[in-house]
Amino acid sequence: MQKVLIANRGEIALRIVRACRELGIKTLAVYSEADLESLHVQLADEAICIGGPQSADSYLKADRIISAAEIADVDAIHPGYGFLAENADFAEQCASCNIEFIGPSAESIRMMGDKAIAKETVKKVGVPVCGGSDGTVQTEDEAVQIATETGYPVMIKAVAGGGGKGLRIARNDASLRKEFTLARSEAEKAFGNGEVLIEKYIENPRHIEFQVLADQHGNVVHLGERDCSIQRRHQKLIEEAPSPFVNDDLRMRMGEAAVAATKAANYEGAGTIEFLVDPEGNFYFLEMNTRIQVEHPVTEEVTGIDLIKQQVQIARGEPLAFKQEEVQYNYHAIECRINAEDPARNFIPSPGCIDLYYAPGGHGVRVDSHAYGGYIIPPYYDSMIGKLITYGRSREVAIERMYRALSEYLIRGIHTTIPLQKAIVSDPRFQAGEATTAFMEEFMKNPPKLD
Repeated sequence: MQKVLIANRGEIALRIVRACRELGIKTLAVYSEADLESLHVQLADEAICIGGPQSADSYLKADRIISAAEIADVDAIHPGYGFLAENADFAEQCASCNIEFIGPSAESIRMMGDKAIAKETVKKVGVPVCGGSDGTVQTEDEAVQIATETGYPVMIKAVAGGGGKGLRIARNDASLRKEFTLARSEAEKAFGNGEVLIEKYIENPRHIEFQVLADQHGNVVHLGERDCSIQRRHQKLIEEAPSPFVNDDLRMRMGEAAVAATKAANYEGAGTIEFLVDPEGNFYFLEMNTRIQVEHPVTEEVTGIDLIKQQVQIARGEPLAFKQEEVQYNYHAIECRINAEDPARNFIPSPGCIDLYYAPGGHGVRVDSHAYGGYIIPPYYDSMIGKLITYGRSREVAIERMYRALSEYLIRGIHTTIPLQKAIVSDPRFQAGEATTAFMEEFMKNPPKLD
């Protein structure tokens, strides 16, 4: 593998450029007209413009990306996350053009991308799943019957996509009929697939996910868990590893379930098995993300394992260089997503020019960002402009460093979520490790003054 095309933008594209450079692999950046000045374009060995500012005219144009790969004679394509990262058709196109797709097979993407099929697949190997429908539900009457048997509250969940779209909660028959129709409509618009399933809704759960790696030789390991319970509208704001809730016994049982699910999917590459964990410590399979995650840096800092390099090395056919018992958790790490949004005005996006940019540093601080002074944040894409990661020998140290680093982080000219993140990490419930997925809803009922 001599040259890799990066089919993405922003901080993850820059992250891939750096990992490939350390492996001695050249990189090709593809970019939209809006991203000409982006850092990944400037730091890659080569760059090709693939279309207009809108994602539909550039980063989602599989044919243009493949054409760029053939023009530049690349060996592989790394999709990052989002865009085409979990597009099975794109993975197949790469294979048909003899270009290595740095990720799982199209078959695995399809299997785990359909939540109904994924649930049935992992259930067969003993992974706990939430009660509810055995497959997709077609009518309101059928949904009501299943909910009555399962017991309210229930969750209506789109079988495709993610990000909270097509996801609704119902607590009685009347709300179920209303939300069922809305969920199907929303899923159809977002993913072109209106199929939904019904699951028992877990009250005040923890959202805990396990990082897995699987090579082409049948070796599968997990790298421990990440707690992603701090969310707003199903979008993660803060992640940490390890979870303050998970003890050694629960970690072992969840890790074994994550490995079993990965093997059931015939998976290769880096992936994430996501679980919901109730207050009593019972866990249930939620979904599998068949790509690298935004929050992968916290696992890297805790274990010392470079996940992007692992993706590339697995795609090259190399076996994993370590076994499960050799994975060590030496630190605690926390990640805050820094978004160009105004939390004081209902999180309205805040694109525009960054007049001043100063990233924090010091011991135990890492910043993954493509932003810089003078950079213009375009209005066409996700609002995340960086990830701030802190780590230390204890959770307390990681939190102290996070507050200090957030206080040092200067971004002028636009609004960001930095003030909100400072308020969250200062909250006694967060500091005590008590946050569930209900945390942000309660937190925003009486929000702090954000300066």
